[in-house]
Amino acid sequence: MKKKLIILVVLLLAAGGGYIIYSQQKDAQNGPILTVYGNIDIRDVTLSFRVSGRVEQVLFEEGDQVKKGDVVAVLDKGPFEDELALRQAELTQAMATLNNAESIYERRAELVKTGAVSQTAYDEALAARDEVRARVETAMARVNLAQTRLEDTEIHAPNNGTILTRVREEGAIVAEGAPVYTLALSNPVWVRTYVDEPSLGHVFPGQKATVQTDTGDTYRGQIGFISPQAEFTPKNVETTQLRTDLVYRLRVIVDSPDNGLRQGMPVTVSINKRKAGE
Repeated sequence: MKKKLIILVVLLLAAGGGYIIYSQQKDAQNGPILTVYGNIDIRDVTLSFRVSGRVEQVLFEEGDQVKKGDVVAVLDKGPFEDELALRQAELTQAMATLNNAESIYERRAELVKTGAVSQTAYDEALAARDEVRARVETAMARVNLAQTRLEDTEIHAPNNGTILTRVREEGAIVAEGAPVYTLALSNPVWVRTYVDEPSLGHVFPGQKATVQTDTGDTYRGQIGFISPQAEFTPKNVETTQLRTDLVYRLRVIVDSPDNGLRQGMPVTVSINKRKAGE
């Protein structure tokens, strides 16, 4: 009898402990703060020349910080400067021809009124002038194109960021569009995370959030995107219960990111549970 009583007490204690744990988990789910886990996402861009040529300068190393507009690599400009000079000479020649054609046309336009020249001669002068005008426009377009190609011998950083990879070295012959650098942009930086369907009603675009790293660094942010489609939670989510559930992807944009946030870094996101308009 005494043994049965002891077993009954143990079972009651176990049940009581299980209820306490369940109550704590339930309170956490229903509390004022929604806590989710995710990873840092940072955009990167491949930097390339828009023209082919020989690399003359590669100015940054992997890990270097660059600012928007910085020249990061340069091709040998010689062939492109020669091309521009050639196109400018062609334009000068076309302009000289146009001046002569304009003079002939103006003289015949006056003479045709008095019958000193035939209508046919006047029409020929007009056609010749219009043809040379077209040649001048073509020559101007070729000058502009050559100028653009010369400018394209430099790669400028499109935004502030960090050099991730340096693909080419000085002296290399590269084709247009061939990668030279990979640049990780300093901004925007966001967290890719997920919420289950019951929590979906507690989040909305523009809602404030707090992002915390495993080292304790804290950042302010806001929800920038909520996926309209449900998906199975990716395998890298730590919570085993969520791995088989349908969830919705969130993008939490970090307001003032710095070098403390790295691509793929796991973080914890805390969101105040409230609805839009509250």
